[in-house]
Amino acid sequence: MTPTPPYTAEQLASLRAALPYVESWIAHRAWALRVPGVQYAVRFDGSVQLSGAVGVADIESGAALTTSHLFRVASHSKTFTATAIMQLAESRALRLDDLASSFVPALASSPLAEVTVRDLLGHSAGIIRDGLDGDYWQHSRPFPDEAELTGILVDEGKVLERNEKFKYTNIGYSLLGMIVAAASGRSYNQYVADEICARLGLSNTGPEWDASRASEYAAAHTGLHTSRSRIRVDHVDTRAMAAATGFYSTAEDLTTYFAAHAFGDETMLTDASKRLQQRREWHSDPDEPTAAYYGLGMISETIGSHDVIGHSGGYPGHITRTILDPHTGLVVSVLTNAVDGPASELSQGILALLDHATEKPATGSTADASRFVGRFANMWGVMDVAQLGDRVVAIHPGAPAPLVGTDTLEVVGPDALRFVSGSGFGSPGELLTYEFEGDRVVSIRGGGGMSMRPFETPAETVGAVAEGP
Repeated sequence: MTPTPPYTAEQLASLRAALPYVESWIAHRAWALRVPGVQYAVRFDGSVQLSGAVGVADIESGAALTTSHLFRVASHSKTFTATAIMQLAESRALRLDDLASSFVPALASSPLAEVTVRDLLGHSAGIIRDGLDGDYWQHSRPFPDEAELTGILVDEGKVLERNEKFKYTNIGYSLLGMIVAAASGRSYNQYVADEICARLGLSNTGPEWDASRASEYAAAHTGLHTSRSRIRVDHVDTRAMAAATGFYSTAEDLTTYFAAHAFGDETMLTDASKRLQQRREWHSDPDEPTAAYYGLGMISETIGSHDVIGHSGGYPGHITRTILDPHTGLVVSVLTNAVDGPASELSQGILALLDHATEKPATGSTADASRFVGRFANMWGVMDVAQLGDRVVAIHPGAPAPLVGTDTLEVVGPDALRFVSGSGFGSPGELLTYEFEGDRVVSIRGGGGMSMRPFETPAETVGAVAEGP
């Protein structure tokens, strides 16, 4: 991966200045997509710089979502498991080229006898994804215990040859949990609680459903892609599959955890181990050039100007995504409490907005446009006027990617901006004029001569979701 240059002081200032708009954009997108709730955090320059929550924690009670509500972060668990394996490799409790069967003897006479720890870390062991009966993902039966997991591995585990191709597998990562236990002499849950969560002070993170904290969890919900209304989904114990999908956390805790994977921070792993863990081992879809890569427990991809690592998570009723630039330490984490939650869209949108702010950081020479910024709407849609870095831009927050179709504006007077660049189908060269009452914007006019009025995103994200015909 190509290192991203460290942020300059001007870029850091522009990042911080952009955060209020980022927060406003998230709120609008959550409302527009009718997501029950979205929890988010942004970390850079060594600390959490933005942390927020919009919507509700539970559509039945209507309780507001907070930054301390716990989310099931599902396959984020794989990054914790891979980190545990790398720690054990550093301490020489195991080697990455050890056979899995040396830790789980039941595999010795199975078709998976030659699978190595490294194969499992990179999803290249050729192991079945979830077994022949994966309905535990729909909560129609319990998640496998260790005996059932071992049976799946022995009887139906092998579906491809080792290192034939990238083959994502929850069963394989659950096996890594058994290996962590065997190599460390502690249960998997105890090892990661001691050596990762406690070491980093992650008080709101753990490897499995904690019934004693049930009231602190955001409720899980079904999606609107299969129904006109959402249904609450219960949280359950993932049993022997905790290493693949059991973890809970908050957006703030996840940014702290992933920041420890940035280069220069050796709280958990040496930089040498991190380079190995983050190296692009496999292209997830060789026929799709833009598809993500996978390392040893980390998704790796290029988003904008960043080569990032991180992971997504899909638990029944919670969809989550965290992104880290390991060279700058910038971390974005978005957690949603619905199975159709737009965590990837929102996290990438946040990163795009922050990038835009740092491309041309404010230097103090740009005219102050704070008087003009805001969200405006008419029957045709919504438009935001925002200042990002040294640019004033018109953004259409109804679009999944916030900077698609963005126009650049300049201040030309006390009551007007001018469109200076953007699509020719838009309004380049035209004015965007403002009507003020004191310092309050009453209306704006531009973009085809139509007026728009200030629009504030409603606080409710679910409320009454409109019934279809």
